[in-house]
Amino acid sequence: MATKAREIMTADRTCANETDTVQAAASTMQRLGVGALPICGQDEKLKGVITDRDIVINVVAAGKDASSVRVGDLQQPEAVTIGADDSVDEVFRTMSEHQVRRLPVIDGRELVGMIALGDVAKALDDPQVGQLVDALSTSS
Repeated sequence: MATKAREIMTADRTCANETDTVQAAASTMQRLGVGALPICGQDEKLKGVITDRDIVINVVAAGKDASSVRVGDLQQPEAVTIGADDSVDEVFRTMSEHQVRRLPVIDGRELVGMIALGDVAKALDDPQVGQLVDALSTSS
């Protein structure tokens, strides 16, 4: 039986609220030891993902004040997600197709966790790991 996303995900559902400051989101990332947080709205629905790279490129390098920029100002138009019961092969395909290294995991309409590239690498066999790293390392 194929390994499912829920079996390899990190089950922490900590979100950055879209009204939080980027500084608050960065502090949460530091506390949790993660490089990305799902962004949730006031309605508790997934709005996107904020990454450490987003913060560095769009706030720090742009000379903006992380204590005044809101997380919602950095969110993408739509979050790429994976279903909790989708196979690791589907996670691999989704990450490769969308050039993302982290995916929120959804069960129905509820956020249940996150999957990072490292989680997938541990679950794939050796040839697939190389293919995934190659696919995510090419510039578009």
